[in-house]
Amino acid sequence: MAEAFDAVDIIRTKRDRGVLTDAQIDWTIDAYTRGAIADEQMSALNMAILLNGMNREEIARWTAAMIASGERMDFSSLGKPTADKHSTGGVGDKITLPLAPLVAVFGVAVPQLSGRGLGHTGGTLDKLESVPGWRASLSNEEMMAVLRDPGAVICAAGSGLAPADKKLYALRDVTGTVEAIPLIASSIMSKKIAEGTGTLVLDVKCGSGAFMKDEENARELARTMVALGQDAGVNTVALMTNMDTPLGLTAGNALEVEESVEVLAGGGPADVVELTVALAEEMLAGAGAADADPAAALKDGRAMDVWRRMIAAQGGDPDAPVPKAAEEHVITADQDGWLTELDAMAVGVAAWRLGAGRARKEDPVQAGAGVRMHAKPGDRVTAGQPLLTLCTDTPERFARAEESLEGAWSISSNEPTALAPLILDRIA
Repeated sequence: MAEAFDAVDIIRTKRDRGVLTDAQIDWTIDAYTRGAIADEQMSALNMAILLNGMNREEIARWTAAMIASGERMDFSSLGKPTADKHSTGGVGDKITLPLAPLVAVFGVAVPQLSGRGLGHTGGTLDKLESVPGWRASLSNEEMMAVLRDPGAVICAAGSGLAPADKKLYALRDVTGTVEAIPLIASSIMSKKIAEGTGTLVLDVKCGSGAFMKDEENARELARTMVALGQDAGVNTVALMTNMDTPLGLTAGNALEVEESVEVLAGGGPADVVELTVALAEEMLAGAGAADADPAAALKDGRAMDVWRRMIAAQGGDPDAPVPKAAEEHVITADQDGWLTELDAMAVGVAAWRLGAGRARKEDPVQAGAGVRMHAKPGDRVTAGQPLLTLCTDTPERFARAEESLEGAWSISSNEPTALAPLILDRIA
C-alpha cells in the first residue's frame, strides 16, 4: 500500500526545527512499529529530536501514538483506587521493594510494572529475582489476582503495552539518543498511561548517578512528564530527588533485597526510609487516603506482612536466605576525618563491573554481586576502617571495580556544615 507520508520529509522537518503535525506523528510511530520506517531513518529522527526538541503538543501526540500501538490495561474491576510510582533510575534505588507493599496496607492497589537494569542503574526485577522461586512474568489474570490480595504486584510489563516503545528504546540505547527529554518522557509515560493507573508519582533523579546530571534538565523532564500524565487524565505528581550519593548502604541485587527487608522490619538506612515514606504519602494522597500514616505501617509490621504475601503470591519464599557472593574485598579509609562525598555513578559502575548489572539486555546478572557501603557523607571515619565491601562470584572483576572507584570519595578534617537534602523539589 502507498504510505501517507515520506520518512525523509519528516526527518527534514525536525532537522530544520519544524513542528510535526498529529497525522505525521501518528504515521511515524505506526510505520516504525510495522517496519515501514527503517532503523537508520528513525535514528536520524531521534537525533533531530534530541538536538531540536519538541513542543508540548508534539510530545503529547507522540506519547498517545505509542500508547495506541498496543493494549491498555483496566483495573476498574478491582473496586479500589490504584497508584503507581516510577523512578528514572539511580544507584541503590531499591525504593519500589518496600514502597509497593507499604501503600497496599491502606487499601490502595499498586500495579508496579517494572524493568531490568541496563548499565549502571539496577533493575527492580533483577533484584527480586534473587529471592528463591520468585518470578517476574505473570499473565494479566495472575496480576489481577495478586492486586486483589495482597494488593501490590511487582512484575514485568507484558509485551502488549506500548510495543512501539520497546523498539524505540532499543534503538535509542545504541544511537546516543537516550538523553532526549521528549523521548524519555514519552517512553516512560506511554507505558504508565497504558498501564491504567489512577495516580502516578514520579521520582525524577538528579545528580551524578542519574541520567539527568543537572537540576535544570531534571526539572524540565519532571514538568514534561507531569503534564503528559495530567493531560491523559492520570493524577500525576513528581518529586525531584538527589542522586549524587547512592541511596542506602547497598548497590546490587540480593544486597538491596536484604536492605529493603530491614526497612520493612522498621529499621534500615534513614534516607531509604525517608524517600519510601515521602513517595507513599504522595501515592496515598493521590488515591484519596491522605490521612494514612505510612511511617507507622513500616514500624508496626503491617508493610512486612504485605511484602511476605506479595513475594509468596509470585512463587517466592520470603523466609529463604538470598544468595551471597562467593568473594569479598574490603576497601578501607586512608585517613581520619569526615566523609564529605561518595559518588553515586562510581559506586554504580563498580557494582555493574562486579556482575550486578548488564551491558546488553541478554546478559545474565549475579544475584550476590554489588557494593556494601559502611559510611555515607556526613559520617565520621577513622583510618583503616572499612569504607566499602565489594562482592562478586568472580574475583577477577575486583581490579576493574576498584578502578571505577578511584577518586569516588572525599574525607575532610572538617565536619561538613550542611548536606544536600534528599528531596530537592515537588512538581505538580
